[in-house]
Amino acid sequence: MAAVLTGALVIPLSAAARPEIPAPAPAALAPLTASTLDAAYAANRANAAEAARMADAHGDHYRAATDRALAGPARHLLFFDGRGSGKATEVLGDLAHADRVAVLVPGSDTGLDTYGRFRAGAVALHERLARQAPPGTRTAVVAWLGYETPGTVSTTVTTTGRAEQAAPHLRALVAGLRAAAGQEPKITLVCHSYGSVVCGRAAAGLDVDDIALIGSPGTGAGSVADLRTRARVWAARGAGDWVAHVPHVSADLFGTTVGFGTDPVSPAFGARVFAAGDGGHSAYFAPGSASLTNLARIVLGDTKAVTRD
Repeated sequence: MAAVLTGALVIPLSAAARPEIPAPAPAALAPLTASTLDAAYAANRANAAEAARMADAHGDHYRAATDRALAGPARHLLFFDGRGSGKATEVLGDLAHADRVAVLVPGSDTGLDTYGRFRAGAVALHERLARQAPPGTRTAVVAWLGYETPGTVSTTVTTTGRAEQAAPHLRALVAGLRAAAGQEPKITLVCHSYGSVVCGRAAAGLDVDDIALIGSPGTGAGSVADLRTRARVWAARGAGDWVAHVPHVSADLFGTTVGFGTDPVSPAFGARVFAAGDGGHSAYFAPGSASLTNLARIVLGDTKAVTRD
């Protein structure tokens, strides 16, 4: 079964191992509040600029360009770590005054080298929210590359190990967002692919209002009730998404749990299933798509307008 699961998740994508890239340690920051946001943004931009210089000196000009872009004066980074595959948490919008906040949790093979692709989804959602939001509603999107994602060409992509390591960091992020916002925003987690396993591991007692699982191989839980969350749980899968062919099973092999259990779009799981159109695994944030429109409705709390399959 492990071979079947690995093949299903690995074959569609591939990633080459990268050598270690030097970068400074993350900036030391005061606890997040509305009044410390600007200082955090400035410190992380400075850290990214230094990481760009170090990557250039190392000869990795591609990474240096990514770091340099993140260090731009218009970028709002809550966290940055340029070491290894890299981590970053970026805010789009005015977090301190946002009424509605979406947190994007990425899946496998997401690092600083592929950050542009991940950020493009956050930008698309942010723009859609701006168009759909009622007058006076302020929104923000947080692109959270806050954990070491598994490679699709690896055994880690078939287990919950990386998700279990990531869950405390996602919990800390949500607490930080609530501390940084000037009011009590409604928070939605948008969890793509392996990111839905991370959200599943973090969900119990997490102070969020909605959890949207897209392109999910499973959460590691048998049902919404097993997630032990007060949040509304949503799920969608595009008609062209290869993840539909992943076996939805879970088994203990030599002390390691392989597989992620019940299909989140199945009636047995109990999520609110919404329409995602005909797109594939990477198309959930495509402009004009049914999935992006519905995700914006979920973030904005316009749940009656969400279309179903």
